[in-house]
Amino acid sequence: MKYGARNQLIGRVTGIKKGGLMCKVELEIPSESVMNSVMTIDSVEDLGLAEGDSVKVVVKAINVLLVKE
Repeated sequence: MKYGARNQLIGRVTGIKKGGLMCKVELEIPSESVMNSVMTIDSVEDLGLAEGDSVKVVVKAINVLLVKE
């Protein structure tokens, strides 16, 4: 799959915090840093995200998108 965003990292899901409509996915990235992505609960469920999953972290402008391959 091609993306318009060129900033891509591989990260590991370390936590998922669900709210009423949205959730925050916590990620560990190679530089031993932490990033977060806010997305709908439906998106987390559609991607099948769970703690420990490896994901591609795609960053464009203010958006942090997760891609589970």
